[in-house]
Amino acid sequence: MCAPWLPSRTSRHTDVARAGRETIRYVVRMTDQLNASGEFRLFGRAKGKPLSARQQALVDDLLPTLDLPPEGAIDPARLAAGRAAHILEIGFGSGEHLVAQAAAHPQLLYVGIEPFLNGVAKTLAGIDAGGLQNVRLHRGDARDVLPRFVDGCFDRIFLLFPDPWHKKRHAKRRFIQQSSRDDFARILRPGGQLRIATDVKSYADHVMAEFAGDDRFEWTANAADDWRVPPPDHVRTRYETKNLGDCAPVFMDFICRRGAPLPSRAKAVI
Repeated sequence: MCAPWLPSRTSRHTDVARAGRETIRYVVRMTDQLNASGEFRLFGRAKGKPLSARQQALVDDLLPTLDLPPEGAIDPARLAAGRAAHILEIGFGSGEHLVAQAAAHPQLLYVGIEPFLNGVAKTLAGIDAGGLQNVRLHRGDARDVLPRFVDGCFDRIFLLFPDPWHKKRHAKRRFIQQSSRDDFARILRPGGQLRIATDVKSYADHVMAEFAGDDRFEWTANAADDWRVPPPDHVRTRYETKNLGDCAPVFMDFICRRGAPLPSRAKAVI
């Protein structure tokens, strides 16, 4: 018989079983957070509430016609011939910005990548309602797709209000890292534009620190209003109006200098 202060054999077995179940749950949870390359994903939920019948039909029927090729190199010029320019938006959320831009510029091709199923479904609804023929969508982790785009294929890239990953231990999950800067520098044409927007001060600081020593990009700001005031072509979304961040939105525009020297940027007023 065990001493009263020691767990019985039954309780010890129960504890071991419980620990085993918790370990399995942890492994499953962590595995669910990995992308196809085995990297921790940079986004939160991949799916929210159940889709409506209409949304599910759009995902089943429309999305496959707009999706990117499942393998091999991707050349946006071959996705829709005759477009004047090719634009990429990473993490388009519910698609308000993407759909509005595509509707305003039917001569351009817009490629959107987003992991959140419900956001993709809402975007498909906007594309369908507007009869847009100049949008291609992919549901998934952008890091799995960026390496497949051919060199210099995009004229512009949008990364608007990405997940800030506030906690210091999660900083490596922020989208802007050395690897993403390498991808941007390769797939943007010389003189192409990268726009990053955030309403989280620590993320804005993170972005500027990442790009500060990268000679492949030129920050276009010459005065504080260049990044404090929304650009004329910016489309404000419902997410932005919620003011969920800790600062007013910051808009950081960079020009890709790869292969095309640009004039030195005047020192920004911060």
